[in-house]
Amino acid sequence: MRAILPEKLVQLAHSCPKPLYVVGGFVRDFLGKLHAKNADIDICGSMLAEDFSVYAKKAGLIPQAVYKHTGTVKLSDGLGNDFEYTCFRSDKYVRGEHTPAEIFFTEDITLDARRRDFTANAVYYDVQADAFVDPLGGIQAIQEKRLTTVDKPEKVFGEDGLRLMRLARFAGQLGFTPDEACYEGATKNASMIEDISPERIYAELTQILLADQKYGKKDGHYQGLLVLERIGVLEKIMPELTAGKGIAQRADFHRYDMLFHSLRAVKYAHPSIRLAALLHDVGKPFCHKRDGNSYEHPKEGERIARDILNRLKAPKKTVEQVCALTLWHMYDFNCQTKEPKLRRFFVDHYPLLEELMLIKQADFSGCKDETAIAPTVKRWKALLSNMKKEGAPLCLKELAVGGQDLVYLVPAPMISKILQELLYHAACFPRDNKKGKLLRLVRIAKHTAKQNQKSK
Repeated sequence: MRAILPEKLVQLAHSCPKPLYVVGGFVRDFLGKLHAKNADIDICGSMLAEDFSVYAKKAGLIPQAVYKHTGTVKLSDGLGNDFEYTCFRSDKYVRGEHTPAEIFFTEDITLDARRRDFTANAVYYDVQADAFVDPLGGIQAIQEKRLTTVDKPEKVFGEDGLRLMRLARFAGQLGFTPDEACYEGATKNASMIEDISPERIYAELTQILLADQKYGKKDGHYQGLLVLERIGVLEKIMPELTAGKGIAQRADFHRYDMLFHSLRAVKYAHPSIRLAALLHDVGKPFCHKRDGNSYEHPKEGERIARDILNRLKAPKKTVEQVCALTLWHMYDFNCQTKEPKLRRFFVDHYPLLEELMLIKQADFSGCKDETAIAPTVKRWKALLSNMKKEGAPLCLKELAVGGQDLVYLVPAPMISKILQELLYHAACFPRDNKKGKLLRLVRIAKHTAKQNQKSK
């Protein structure tokens, strides 16, 4: 382990009067043979923050911030490696508060281990001694790929509701399985998530949706969502979605109920649209209750998805993307939209086309675990390929004329509208996408309009 640590950190450990430890994810990943890029290195020891910072400076490290109250020092080695040191401590929480109400500094490594979340994250590496210290059996948990809490599960999850999200994230990212006590304690404390800020919940949810990316664990994002659903937290943060649990769908199209279809869609979804995959059918439970059918679920789903994402304080750009994908995910689902209309649709939604095809594929695959290309996606790709060969424009940039070409032909307020109509025309009739032809069309349209006005 020492060989993969930054040299200045090793030098610092040898200069400190008390042992310096690496702890947490870096140690867990080393022991579990997991490899993540740009892994954080958390360090700890029994020295107070202000004392530690003195030795850090002498060893050539740069303390960037010292927090005496929490015993924390943020520092850098000047070579691109950042560290966070925390003094051994024991925390006391007020139920429902993410931040400890009281902090007690200690020299007892076991007390420090018990303030953490899972035993797999509570293994220490003594840098100077080149030895692992395992107060709570974390090494065995790592070897068995198991998530076990450092103390009684009800206490661990009752102290900090964010640990509920972390349980799901670690299960997905690491491929570790929570033990039954862990599940039971988390389920009993599911309501604790209501005391966590929306921003923190959204940040953890985002990591869960990308859980397979960190260590390459297949379907890690799906496994994380299953844990979130099992412990009742998904219901707390997205009750509109989990309202679909147990509501059957047409057997000729679907193998799963409304909720689990959405979860399966996420399983097959490209990382860029997984949040949209999770919410694409969120309007179904509402429509089923109101109408007895799901015909208007894209429209209602767009509204409900917006409510959920605004509630979670999601970035505006993400909100707009997810809502647009939710609104249009059923368009041309039966491949019967007439081609001219579909070409105009492609023009109107050109920036979103790739994501729309991704969400359609995820939706299709999530119905019956079918991995073949979705019929609509197959049709759209073929048409887009054909349009490209024809030279059909999909955006104004690809149109053979621009605003400057129309300045002397139409009133300024009409230029934008005329350009859009020309774009529609050229998308359907690619051979007309030539400057002379398009300008003649404008003149003809202008002349026809004048004649119509005279006849009135």
